[in-house]
Amino acid sequence: MKTRLFVTILLATLTAPVSLFAQEPVQKEFKVKQRYLNIPVYDDRPSKVLTFSAKGIDPLDVDVCIAQGEPDYWVYKDLTPYMGKKLKLTYEGDKADLDKLFVADTIVGQSTFYKEANRPQFHFTTRRGWNNDPNGMVYYNGEYHLYYQHNPYKRYWGNMHWGHAVSRDLVHWEELGDVLFPDNLGAMFSGSAVVDKNNTSGWGTKECPSPIVYAYTAHAEWQTQCMAYSLDGGRTLVKYEANPVVNSHVAAGSHETRDPRLLWYGGEDGHWVMVLFEKDGNSFYTSDDLKNWTYKSHIAGFDECPDLFCLPVDGDKNNMKWVTLGAAGLYMVGDFDGKTFTPISGRHQYTTGDFYAAQTFTNTPDGRCIQIGWGRISHPGMPFNSQMQLPTELTLRTTRDGIRLASNPVKEVEQLLHRQYTAPGILNVDDANKVLARFTDPGQGLHIKAKLKMDAACYTALKMNGKECFTYSPSYGLFNDAFYSTEDITGLSFPIEIFIDRTGVEIFIDNGLYSWSRQLVCDKPARLFEFEGWALNIYDFVIDTVDSIW
Repeated sequence: MKTRLFVTILLATLTAPVSLFAQEPVQKEFKVKQRYLNIPVYDDRPSKVLTFSAKGIDPLDVDVCIAQGEPDYWVYKDLTPYMGKKLKLTYEGDKADLDKLFVADTIVGQSTFYKEANRPQFHFTTRRGWNNDPNGMVYYNGEYHLYYQHNPYKRYWGNMHWGHAVSRDLVHWEELGDVLFPDNLGAMFSGSAVVDKNNTSGWGTKECPSPIVYAYTAHAEWQTQCMAYSLDGGRTLVKYEANPVVNSHVAAGSHETRDPRLLWYGGEDGHWVMVLFEKDGNSFYTSDDLKNWTYKSHIAGFDECPDLFCLPVDGDKNNMKWVTLGAAGLYMVGDFDGKTFTPISGRHQYTTGDFYAAQTFTNTPDGRCIQIGWGRISHPGMPFNSQMQLPTELTLRTTRDGIRLASNPVKEVEQLLHRQYTAPGILNVDDANKVLARFTDPGQGLHIKAKLKMDAACYTALKMNGKECFTYSPSYGLFNDAFYSTEDITGLSFPIEIFIDRTGVEIFIDNGLYSWSRQLVCDKPARLFEFEGWALNIYDFVIDTVDSIW
């Protein structure tokens, strides 16, 4: 009898509605009078949905794990859009969890912003949370705008927002906060921005006749392309009410349709172009008004985050060529008629390592093609993750192998450099290492420039505390295990420029024809850099310290 009763109870339990056992969400309401909602979080535990609701503002759902005990760190939500309104928080947890949140005009830990032990000192990082791809890079009214993929609530990927920072010199950045938030179409994936100088979109006003216009991917079951615009200098983004404007997954036969890149093609009678990653490469769409888009062509061989730009070869404006590329640093050089890209060479690779998903600025004041990439570099023990790499200027140069893309740090970086050492002549490895031994402070940024010349095809390296910053094997043509053929056809000499921050290194060789980056972790109280290579000589050797941008 007891067995039958147990089975009956068990069957009733298994067939009962899920709602009988699911934890009811808890709620908290308050009128917003202060700017920041401070949230204690756990870093590596399952997240639950936290919903922000207020009259006149679309609800926002985010995944977060509110700490029930001592938090791993604190994150925050800027409540400026909710100021003066009644805000309702709903959480799939306990009432005690919501009671741990508090509102203030300050952020927990803000006194230590940019002073943390493993905070990069001359690479942009977000205050809190995760960042990846740079987005919406545009110059407007004296400011360079850097938007980026941002998870404000954890140091791992998720909750994709667009964060926002501005700079007047491409070096010093001010983080302004998030501007695009997940909505009913999905999370906010990567995209781009242009200045609509002729107000072709009709979104301009008398006060702002040339709006900034943005294209971005909304990521849900299917990825669709959406538009937004700003009338206040990029601070506030207004989503187009008729989104999405491109819903191409059926035609593309793939869920992978994302990362729209906008540009203007032609003169006054030109048109807009959208380059879109679809399935196996870059698709090209055109529009007259930034709202209605028509598919034109496709070129295979690229993976996400496309870009397209036109550059003079060797600075000759009578010899212009187009470049299209993808996130991994593969590119093609060719011609573009506003609808179709026709390659003349490729696929080539100009960068490898922890550099990914780069994008170039539109509307630069001096016509330079300036790029920033995502640095896939983590920072141990920090409440933030990943960084932006140094801004570089892209050029096309004629090499012994044909026209190639070069990437070099922008001239503005020079303002951070302070010369500490200039070699009196050619140094061997031992003498160069004695100089490097003077620069052991793990918190100090360094810039090293030299020409490396080998008297034999031997292994060459720069190491930090015995760990490789870079290696080069001329016998195999391998630079950090990736093949690169130097401009010196023998492979025995090349110029090199090295930037060393607290957690990462960026290296440019052959005057930018190839670059590479890697994470560095200093687990000792001092950093000891050493060259290796029994047949190595170092020419034109200089060392600079690098100022903090914070």
